[in-house]
Amino acid sequence: MNIQIHESAFVDEGASIGEGSRIWHFVHVCGGARIGANVSLGQGVFVGNQVTIGDNCKIQNNVSVYDNVSLEEGVFCGPSMVFTNVYNPRSLVDRKKEYRDTLIKRGATLGANSTIVCGITIGEFAFVGAGAVVNKDVPAYALMVGVPAKQIGWMSEYGEQLALPLAGKGRATCKYTGATYVLDGTVVTREKNKG
Repeated sequence: MNIQIHESAFVDEGASIGEGSRIWHFVHVCGGARIGANVSLGQGVFVGNQVTIGDNCKIQNNVSVYDNVSLEEGVFCGPSMVFTNVYNPRSLVDRKKEYRDTLIKRGATLGANSTIVCGITIGEFAFVGAGAVVNKDVPAYALMVGVPAKQIGWMSEYGEQLALPLAGKGRATCKYTGATYVLDGTVVTREKNKG
């Protein structure tokens, strides 16, 4: 298989890694991890046993993807962003049975140094700004910034802010791709191509 694994990386027996994936310096992939095709794991990445990473994900340097985190296809994890899997950790209390599932849906971006508190879902193509702390579910296409993260807009699949209000009705077109997005209430969807 066409998989690139740097000599300093540790990939435990049993790990599943898809075709075309690249594993860089000082990465540790645990044996239960499931990693798709064309995934890039940057320097110092850790991937736990109960982790699924979809095709075409990019995980930048110094990111730990802990147990019970699932990334769908095309998720971008910026440098040093943080996942958690226990809501109220204590060193003196064993809480491994209390891990909360975290789901990052297709195409979402998690900016550098952002923190994703466990037990939430981040919608398709949502965009979490650098340094944001996300502690609740995020809708598809939402642009989130701050501590705690608040929605300030909507993003296209291309990664550009859309000229839409936070709620109500509206339509906006991505100037780079021509794709049209429709706001209905507090939900944005991409309009299907006609024909």
